[in-house]
Amino acid sequence: MTQQNQPVITVLTAPGEQEPPGMDAVRARAEVRFACDEETLRQTLPGTDVMMVTDFRTEAFEAAWPAADRLQWIHATSAGVDALMFPALIDSDVVVTNARGIFDRTIAEYVLCTILMFAKDFPNSVRLQERHEWKHRDTERAEGKQVLVVGAGSIGRQIARLTSAIGLHPHGIARTPRHDDPDFVAVHGNDQLFQQLEHFDYVVIAAPLTPQTEGLFDQRAFKAMRTSARLINIGRGPIVKTDDLIAALDAKEIAGAALDVFEEEPLPEDHPLWDRDNVIMTAHMAGDFIGWKRALTDQFLENFDLWHSGRDLFNLVNKKLGYAGS
Repeated sequence: MTQQNQPVITVLTAPGEQEPPGMDAVRARAEVRFACDEETLRQTLPGTDVMMVTDFRTEAFEAAWPAADRLQWIHATSAGVDALMFPALIDSDVVVTNARGIFDRTIAEYVLCTILMFAKDFPNSVRLQERHEWKHRDTERAEGKQVLVVGAGSIGRQIARLTSAIGLHPHGIARTPRHDDPDFVAVHGNDQLFQQLEHFDYVVIAAPLTPQTEGLFDQRAFKAMRTSARLINIGRGPIVKTDDLIAALDAKEIAGAALDVFEEEPLPEDHPLWDRDNVIMTAHMAGDFIGWKRALTDQFLENFDLWHSGRDLFNLVNKKLGYAGS
């Protein structure tokens, strides 16, 4: 411990990122250090007990890992922890937690919004308004449509609750099938994905990025979907092979896509996805609500108080699987 007998917390932010709000409350409980890249992390890691990682894309931590001589716990202020799942950390005794629960409801609201935008043809309405063009047309009903949520964890459960509230029928895909789930019509096993895809009007990717899910939605998956189906990705960009998605849209193998995450971020200005009438895109913001950064700090503090008093942490990540369990 330090001379004040306080634990040491290193906060790893992205280069140029401001410190998270609410850090004065953290400083009241511990010595706080900041790092933003491999060099500064190598300087701050020695003697660090706890890490708070706000940069969910970081590669600096793996590179600086040998400098961690006292690390006990890492908290990721994101739902996805794929950037932290490198072999040395997985094989270590260091505990990892994530921000499970903070973004669940707002991501579910985003998914519901995109479903309704597709059903009510809102992207075309906006385009018509910009052209001052009055054009009446009929639109779809959302009620009664079938939704497949790939990744039936806490985010997937909130998606199921909101979509079922307006009359859609949500099914899930998960590692363990279950047919008596209170929020899903049924949850099918991972091995049933390709057999299930043909039955659904909306396919929502809410899975974490793992070796098993990377590139999961490829040419084979799109060919298995209904030609009237829409894909919604609020999980991780690399789960979808972008070139295969574009080919499927061109061949009319699927009817459209709503994408909040991409293989390459930011998406280049000249990327062919920008100009497609049947694609809705946002800048990796599906879960971000006003005040979310402070909410993440408050969640970390709640877990820190448990850790400091020797009690069990919540949101423990199964490092072998790459995500937090129920």
